[in-house]
Amino acid sequence: MKSLEELKAIRERMQGQVGMRSADSNQTRVVVGMATCGIASGARPVLNTLAQLVQEKGLKNVAVTQTGCIGLCQYEPIVEIYAPGKEKVTYIKMTPEKAKEVVEQHLERGLIVSKYTLQNVDL
Repeated sequence: MKSLEELKAIRERMQGQVGMRSADSNQTRVVVGMATCGIASGARPVLNTLAQLVQEKGLKNVAVTQTGCIGLCQYEPIVEIYAPGKEKVTYIKMTPEKAKEVVEQHLERGLIVSKYTLQNVDL
């Protein structure tokens, strides 16, 4: 990298690829916990699966992003979905296969996959 223009070009290219960090209030946000505990539990393949499926399916109103520690290490990998006008849904112990089901059911059809949610666990 030799100039500010190159840095800007890289930034734009990566934002286009990731298609994620928009502050659009009409957008559904899918947030994957990517702290050490999440990564160790397999969060990276879950994040990659979510991002790939959202892009492949052309879900323009969905932004996939990552965050640090969510604070529930025993339930990692964790995926939180924030849909406009709805309560947050927290999916726990996610896998790429579960992520695919969440995309198909929750993000495409609007149906929460209750069997994977934190709300379905006795704390």
